[in-house]
Amino acid sequence: MSAAGGTRAIIAAFAANLGIALTKFIAFLFSGSSSMLAESVHSAADSGNQLLLLGGRKSRKAADAKHPFGYGRERYVYAFVVSIILFTVGGVFSLYEGVDKLSHPHELENPWLPIIVLIVAIGLEGFSLRTAVKESNHIRGTESWIQFIRHAKQPELPVVLLEDVAALTGLVFAFGGVGLTILTGDPVWDAIGTIAIGVLLVAVAVVLGIETKSLLVGEGASRADVDKIRDAFNASTRVEALIHMKTLYLGPDELLVAAKVAFPKTTRVADVARAINEVEAEIRAAVPVARVIYIEPDIYQPSATPSTDAIVIKGAD
Repeated sequence: MSAAGGTRAIIAAFAANLGIALTKFIAFLFSGSSSMLAESVHSAADSGNQLLLLGGRKSRKAADAKHPFGYGRERYVYAFVVSIILFTVGGVFSLYEGVDKLSHPHELENPWLPIIVLIVAIGLEGFSLRTAVKESNHIRGTESWIQFIRHAKQPELPVVLLEDVAALTGLVFAFGGVGLTILTGDPVWDAIGTIAIGVLLVAVAVVLGIETKSLLVGEGASRADVDKIRDAFNASTRVEALIHMKTLYLGPDELLVAAKVAFPKTTRVADVARAINEVEAEIRAAVPVARVIYIEPDIYQPSATPSTDAIVIKGAD
């Protein structure tokens, strides 16, 4: 994902959510619809995706003595804040408001106003989702949307995508609740729509929380990138075997590669150093995000090779 692409998606979502939140709140004041109040809080909470921009800026700080591997994971931290706190705040408030409306129902005033606002909001949210989908398609490749959200190492677009999908679904719930209240004259439908919005937001918070938690804990390279790194070792005529290897994303755009590599016993130190430099260059060419590479030279001993993560190159199937 390009930084510009993620920024465009975030700005589009922020502008849409801020305008929609204000419009929905005005509609709530004139109609008294709890669905409109829940949706206004939802959109206001969604506007907090500007924190993703702050996380992006902080992640570009240069490494220092306290953080020798840099600040790349700042993006994961701020994505976690957006996905959990903001969605949960909106979800819990919506559930509270819906339950309160069930206990104390009241008729809607000016029912046509929330209908108009919801139609306009659906159009604006559709624009925001279209921008996020367009930017995501640049890097999604052949992955399904579920796979893209689960495997993406850059958190901004998955957060915005799920946020926009949740927003559109919430608008449908609100439209249904308000519409059924107008048709039946029963305000309970408005309350049910509000509760549905709350359940939706909490569900989205759980999904995003699980994904961003995995990134915070530390994820390794994809299978495809591991194969490319492995092939770089395999292509070197100086390397006897790749004993084992570990990868870890230090941030969305920085991958750590640590490997123990076997060289023939008769190899001179100068030749080992030259081979390591060549392999590092090949790895970076194949996987550009592999910016931090540590290679430990060793002598291959099959009996001492770890059984869990050993990847022997020469002569492997």
